[in-house]
Amino acid sequence: MDKIVNKTFDEERALYGSKNIIVENCRFDGPADGESALKESENIQAKHCLFNLRYPFWHDNNLKIMDSEMTEQCRAALWYSKNIEINHTKMHGIKALRECSQVNINGCHIISPEFGWSVHEIKMEDCDVESEYFMMRATDLNFKDIKMKGKYSFQYIENSIFENCTFDTKDAFWHAKNVVIKNSVIKGEYLAWYCEHVTFENCRIIGTQPLCYCKDLKLIDCEMYDADFCFEKSEVEATITTPVISIKNPLAGHISVPKAEEIIMDDKKAAGEIRVEK
Repeated sequence: MDKIVNKTFDEERALYGSKNIIVENCRFDGPADGESALKESENIQAKHCLFNLRYPFWHDNNLKIMDSEMTEQCRAALWYSKNIEINHTKMHGIKALRECSQVNINGCHIISPEFGWSVHEIKMEDCDVESEYFMMRATDLNFKDIKMKGKYSFQYIENSIFENCTFDTKDAFWHAKNVVIKNSVIKGEYLAWYCEHVTFENCRIIGTQPLCYCKDLKLIDCEMYDADFCFEKSEVEATITTPVISIKNPLAGHISVPKAEEIIMDDKKAAGEIRVEK
């Protein structure tokens, strides 16, 4: 592979259509303010680089980014690309990842609203994230040791698994399908409304009005805190290990809980069984 070292690029499409190159200690920045530096490229490695211009990696294939920084000015950095590996990199521009597939992200710091929309086959491990509408309509996610703070995350995702994660995020997992969350902490309001075939195992769930209007919902040995009006209109099988404030009108299934301050069953269609296991 050819090497490009210690260069600065600011022109439009500076390295457009490149193949089989290593870009090291380079800066994509400058007064020409050019976009799309590495668009339509293949077999690219970027090491210790600064990206301060828009749209650097569109329609790329076989891309590795290591120990680099994408600034707030680096908008929409990776779109329509495939086979991507990103390690120990700051991703701080809005919409940093979208419409990509086969993505592996490790040890990164992400501050990026609307990150990960319609991405498929993404593995993420040991990352810190701040985002809104994080991973919307993504599929086949495999997340481990992720800390995330934001709003409206994981909406409409499918076929995904999460382990040892901490999420502080309002309206998470709405309309999610075929998802498993294990050994994780999820804090936020209105968790996982309208989800289907979702399982929480050994999780700590914190916040008001969780898990309503769900189908085939499972909770296995989960803690719940500040949880009121839980499970309204949901089909649920749940074993809860902590007291809850209130449970309201579960549609079907069974809920085991050590204590509920209030059980509300004022809907004739609510047929869920609630067992208080002292």
